[in-house]
Amino acid sequence: MVIICGLALFGVLFLPVWRIELAAPQYPEGLMLLIYAHKLGGNVDIINGLNHYIGMKTLHTEDFIEFKVLPYIIGVLAALILITGFINRKKIFYAMVVLFIASAVLTMADFWKWEYNYGHDLNPDAAIKVPGMAYQPPLIGYKQLLNFSAYSIPASGGWIFISVGVILTACAIYEITRSKQKNMSAKKYKLNNIHTAWFIVIFSGILFSCNSQTQPIQFGKDNCDFCRMTISDERFGAEIVTSKGKAYKFDDLYCLVGFLKDGKVDTTKSSYYLVDFTSHQLQPAAGMFILKSDALRSPMHGNMAAFTSKENLTNAQKQFNADILTWNDALHSQ
Repeated sequence: MVIICGLALFGVLFLPVWRIELAAPQYPEGLMLLIYAHKLGGNVDIINGLNHYIGMKTLHTEDFIEFKVLPYIIGVLAALILITGFINRKKIFYAMVVLFIASAVLTMADFWKWEYNYGHDLNPDAAIKVPGMAYQPPLIGYKQLLNFSAYSIPASGGWIFISVGVILTACAIYEITRSKQKNMSAKKYKLNNIHTAWFIVIFSGILFSCNSQTQPIQFGKDNCDFCRMTISDERFGAEIVTSKGKAYKFDDLYCLVGFLKDGKVDTTKSSYYLVDFTSHQLQPAAGMFILKSDALRSPMHGNMAAFTSKENLTNAQKQFNADILTWNDALHSQ
C-alpha cells in the first residue's frame, strides 16, 4: 500500500490540486480557477479582469515561487514514500508519515496566507470600493463575496494527496496497534484488531465526508433564501444542502418549492430537510409525512407541515382536518 501511495503521488504533478469555483447571475455557467503544482489554470484572464475592478492583484503563475518549488517537494515526497516501501523499516516509515503530514499542513498554511494577502491587500484607487470589505476566498467550503458565491474544494490531484495521507496514517495506526498487541492474549488481540479497523473506517469517513450536513436554523435570526422574510415559526421550516455543502434555509415548504422552480441554483444531488412540526428538528425530507390544511397557517401560506412520527401525524390530521401528501406531492404543490 505504501508503494502504491508513492506511485499515485506522482500523478499530483500533472493534475489540478485545488479549484475555486465562482458563481454569479452574470456568469450562470460559472468561473473556475484551477491550481496545479506548477501553474494556474481555468478562467484566469476573466477572473483577473473582475479582480481589477475591486482592487485585487492580478494572478500570474510567474509571481508565485510556490509553483517553482512545489513540484520538487511533491516529487521528493513521492520518491521517499517509494523508498520507504522497499526498505520496509517501521521507524523510517513513521518518520516519513510525520514528514508527509507536516508538508501537507505547511502547504495549506501557505495557501491560506496567499488567499489572505490577495483578499485584503487591495488597491485604494479601485473602481469598486466597499468600506471594510475583504475578498479572501474560503480555504475550503463556501463563502459569499458580494454577488459571487465562492467554493473552494480539492481537485483530482488534491483528492489523491488526501487519499495518500489517509492511507499512510491508517497504516501507521495499524502498525502501532499491532506492535502493542503482541503481548496480549488471542482474545484481546482480536478485540483490538476490530477496534483498529473501526478507527480507520471512522477516520477515513471523517476526512472524506462530503460536507452535506444540515446547518441549524436560527429562528428569529436567519432569513428565508426565497422570500427574504425572517424565519420565526419553529414548527415550520426547510433546508436544502447542496453537494458542495451550501445550505439554503426557508421559513415554509412553499418557499422551498418556489426556490426550486426558480432554478437559479443548481440543486442536483442536493439533500432536502424539513422541520418536524412536533419536535422542531430538521429531518431528511424523504422519510417524513406531510399534511396540508388551511388550518395549519404556515408563514407563507403554503399550509404544509412535516411529521416524523405516524402517531403525531394521525393526531394532527384529526386536529387540522388535513390531507396527507407524499414528498413528491409537496414538491409539485404549486
